[in-house]
Amino acid sequence: MDPLQISRRTFLNRASTGIGSVALTSLLQQSQATEAAKRWTGALSQTHTRAKAKTVIHLCMAGGPSHLELLDYKPKLAEMHGQPMPDSFTKGQPIAQLQGRALTCFGPQHDFQRCGASGQHISSILPHIGTVADDIAIVRSMVTEQINHDPAHTFFNTGTQISGRPCMGSWLLYGLGASTDELPGFVVLTSVGGGQSQPIAARQWHSGFLPSRFQGVPFHSKGDPVLYVSNPKGVQRQDQRQLVDTVNALNRMHDTHVGDPEVAARIAQYEMAFKMQTSVPGLMDVHDEPQHILDLYGAKPGDGSFASNCLLARRLAERGVRFIQLYHRGWDHHGGVKNGTRTTAGLVDQASAALIKDLKQRGMLDETLVIWGGEFGRTPMAQGTGRDHHIKGFSMWMAGGGIRGGISHGETDELGYNAVKDVVHVRDFHATLLHLFGIDHHRFSYKFQGLDARLTGVEPAHVIKPLLA
Repeated sequence: MDPLQISRRTFLNRASTGIGSVALTSLLQQSQATEAAKRWTGALSQTHTRAKAKTVIHLCMAGGPSHLELLDYKPKLAEMHGQPMPDSFTKGQPIAQLQGRALTCFGPQHDFQRCGASGQHISSILPHIGTVADDIAIVRSMVTEQINHDPAHTFFNTGTQISGRPCMGSWLLYGLGASTDELPGFVVLTSVGGGQSQPIAARQWHSGFLPSRFQGVPFHSKGDPVLYVSNPKGVQRQDQRQLVDTVNALNRMHDTHVGDPEVAARIAQYEMAFKMQTSVPGLMDVHDEPQHILDLYGAKPGDGSFASNCLLARRLAERGVRFIQLYHRGWDHHGGVKNGTRTTAGLVDQASAALIKDLKQRGMLDETLVIWGGEFGRTPMAQGTGRDHHIKGFSMWMAGGGIRGGISHGETDELGYNAVKDVVHVRDFHATLLHLFGIDHHRFSYKFQGLDARLTGVEPAHVIKPLLA
């Protein structure tokens, strides 16, 4: 029988079946699209344990801030300034740009002082952070596995050097959802100043193999915070609503043929973008902030500074954004580490402390986890007048969100080279981060290429219990 010749009965039967299935599929897709446009409430129906934190503000000091000038007091290194670095510390160890050179001890370039009732040692170039010493926990025994900037950032954010994996912000947003449907659940802000400014790749806030709705959204601190958030002249809000409805209708039609989860994510993002046209201008307009708050941060709204970004971070946290990441690029001091660290610290010190004080006075600090630190530290050995990259021991601090304030955890050796007591790997940091949000890192995974992928990977990772309040 000629395939082009079919009976009238067969044609009607096939046609009616096709029409019915198209109609049913259309209804299902409209229902799925409606669900996709709703606020994501999280893959976990309930947390594994009681959550102490609801929001993260990660103050990322990009470039590798020197722990030896900031948070790790080493008088023995000062004594040995200019002397050869003992081979027992460095033999067979990875050194980025000092490999094969004569290694000379380079003493701390700034004084340290005891701060707060806790008496924590903090550098004199961080006087404002010193005033919140009793609210922060300083971790002085961090270690990582990547000695160059981009892979080290990738490792700190995703737990692996392999590009294309979800970052910690995406994991949290996927697991717990957001508390707002007016703004993205994961926002990124950047600033620069004080030293060599290594580039930051968008992979640091990417969702990897998780649906794209969970990736971070960069906000600009100058001009329009989000590109095209404002309507063109002559376009009214009702016109924009019609456009979004039309585009999403086309997306639903496309989804009937391809069944791609990313189409549902696209529908949700169009809806979010439409809502942001109202919510974002209100967020960025800080005229309702009293002058004493602007002075507390040292913020001049619209200047693109770290201080202004810290103020915006608090406003984002108030509005229910789950994960807020602030990058300040300016800590890569291969030369001139004395003046460089002083200058860069001067750009971030006041606002970092102000954020803690402001959250605390608003009753938000208990549920907001603040993280401060870089992708690695710097060597105790000189690189001219600076320091090289270092992964065997460095420092960071945390506050709020279930963290016990006023303590120091872990130690490096007397020269600040190796972490030797209560060593904290990046995976341990990730396990602790998830724990503070009520998530057991062993039980939180996403099926990818037949494997149960986790933020903490397959290597051992431990919650740092002494840090917990």
